[in-house]
Amino acid sequence: MTRIPPRAWIMLALGIAAQAAGTLLVSAPVFLIPLLHLDRGLPLAQAGLLSAAPTVGMVLTLIAWGHLADRRGERGVIAGGLLLTALLALAAAVTSDLIGLGVALLAGGAAAASTNAASGRVVVGWFPRDRRGLAMGIRQMAQPLGVAAAAALVPALAGSAGIPATFLVIAAALAIIAAACAAGIRNPPRAAASGPERPAVNPYRVSGFLARIHAVSLLLVVPQFAVSTFGMVFLISALGWGQDAAAALVAISQFVGALGRIVVGVLSDRVGSRVRVLRGVAVSAVVVMLALAMSGAFAWAAVGGVILVIAAVVTVADNGLAYTSVAEAAGSSWVGKALGVQNTGQFIAASLVGPGIGALITATGFAGAYALVALVPLIAVPLVPRRDVHRD
Repeated sequence: MTRIPPRAWIMLALGIAAQAAGTLLVSAPVFLIPLLHLDRGLPLAQAGLLSAAPTVGMVLTLIAWGHLADRRGERGVIAGGLLLTALLALAAAVTSDLIGLGVALLAGGAAAASTNAASGRVVVGWFPRDRRGLAMGIRQMAQPLGVAAAAALVPALAGSAGIPATFLVIAAALAIIAAACAAGIRNPPRAAASGPERPAVNPYRVSGFLARIHAVSLLLVVPQFAVSTFGMVFLISALGWGQDAAAALVAISQFVGALGRIVVGVLSDRVGSRVRVLRGVAVSAVVVMLALAMSGAFAWAAVGGVILVIAAVVTVADNGLAYTSVAEAAGSSWVGKALGVQNTGQFIAASLVGPGIGALITATGFAGAYALVALVPLIAVPLVPRRDVHRD
């Protein structure tokens, strides 16, 4: 295997910290749903709409941040974007109503999008092809780690100290990590070598590979966010779990899911194919969503908790594989923009999952909703390309 310089691991660690911090803000309203719905009587569809506000904000700016990262590099995009996110988290802390909170979260998500495409470029720039599955799998730990931090922090802090105090803590964490990234991140040599003068061939005109990967990823977002957004409420409402136990299990499931991303990344390095492993993940998502629906239908409290953990692992396992495929197929001159497109499609789907699945659960119950969600990864299976594509 190709030797990796120690600095590459440092850059990867900072990229993970940056995206995890952004995810902490983006995920925070998800874990306010039990408080807002069960304690304050906010309808589930409206609570889901509030939880979707940060992802809507991300959709608006992902491609622009990716384009800026392609032109200017990762350091300024990540550090500056995180600082702006911290200021908007502070705005969320001082707002006095749900509408103002929603606007602050929308803008906060737009700023937090800076870490997505830029941190993906770190992997392509610093890591060789035969280690990118591992590196991208580690990098993809950022999202579940951020969600796990939100699951551990937000319900307890919001319940005891209130919603404003919760966002003050998040703003402080964002500011600290922004400073660390400004001091420690260096743009990768591969990105510098490509240079703005290098002709950039549009990879979308070369083949349909990227479009297919984007489509598969968009579809696989639906079960992922159906589990992550409503998993805690599912445990409490459908399976009879207590709020503290449900929050703890969701946090554990996110941590295990982070490890699962590394495992599938290493597996793709070993078998020499991202898309073969991606196809297996899509099939597995169908199975776990049907199992989750059954646990809700029969109120299997303990078994349902185990299945939820497995579902949380499976439904996030595709992200690193798809990101690596997109980065390798796009090439160094287009990787930021292509990852921006990748993220945009995923977060468009995610922004619809909150209110859409919330309304579906209201109409059919958790069992019916999760059974219908299982159809989505089934559609994705035949769309997975047969072979990988490499530009650089």
